[in-house]
Parts: sequence; C-alpha cells; structure tokens
Amino acid sequence: MGVEKERSDTSIMMDEDEFNRSIEPMLSKKGKIYVEEPDRDPNDINAHLKVGFDDVIAEPRSTQSFDKVWIGSHAVFELSKYVFYRLLSTLLAIPMAFLLGLVFGVISCIHIWVAMPLIQSFLMVLPSARVVWRSLMDMFVSPLCNSMGKSLSSVHVETTYN
Repeated sequence: MGVEKERSDTSIMMDEDEFNRSIEPMLSKKGKIYVEEPDRDPNDINAHLKVGFDDVIAEPRSTQSFDKVWIGSHAVFELSKYVFYRLLSTLLAIPMAFLLGLVFGVISCIHIWVAMPLIQSFLMVLPSARVVWRSLMDMFVSPLCNSMGKSLSSVHVETTYN
C-alpha cells in the first residue's frame, strides 16, 4: 500500500491548466484548434463551485491506497463531474433560463411600474401628512397627556405592612 516502487507502463500527461479546466475526452480535440474561451463568470459569483478532486478526497500519508486506484478514482471523479454537469445543463439550462428570465422580468416590471411610483408618491405626500399629523397631536393628544400628568403628579402612594 502507499507509494508503489515498481515502474508503471501507463501515465497521464497533461498541462496543469488543461487538467484543472476539465477532463474533456481527448478524442474530441483531435484536429481542432482552440481559441481561448471567454470568461463565463467575469464577476466570479460562482467561485465556491471551483471544486476539484483534492478539495473533496484526501488521503493522509499513514493511510493511502494504491497509486493506480488513486489515479483511477481521480479520473472517474473528474469524468463523472464533467459528464453529469454537461448532461444536466443540457436538460435544465433552457427551461431554467426561461423561468429566471420570466421571474426577473416580472420583478423588474413591478419595481419600475408599481413600487417606485408608490414610494415616490408617499415621499411627496409625507411632508404634508407630517404637518397635519403633528398639528392633530398638538391639538388632542398633547393637552390630554399634560392634564393627566398634572393631575396624577399630586397622587402619593404609601404602602403599609401589617
């Protein structure tokens, strides 16, 4: 177990950038010249999803599997992540884009045509309402509180114990 001493016939040779990007099947790249792909996450809002094999599975030095098992499990992890992401995004991307476009369109429309006009209307009316409210408080509530305070201030309470 652990690091094997014998020489292996097979090896995986990849650039580090290519390895980290994905583990696309190598057969699909034969004869194609790739231009650098555009950044699909320029604001880095999905930085927490950049999960690799080493972020999920790690073996301490004291307990390690065979090297071929480790390399195979790494390849299976990356390949299954790649295949299932592509499959699920193929099935869900268009319907989810439609639903999210609909939701954000409705929210934007409500915000622009309902919420902001109401808020602006309230902000225009509130100074006038504040003047009316303050004068009503000064006419009714303030005299009532002043008279109750003056009349109740002369009350003295004594407690006696038997």
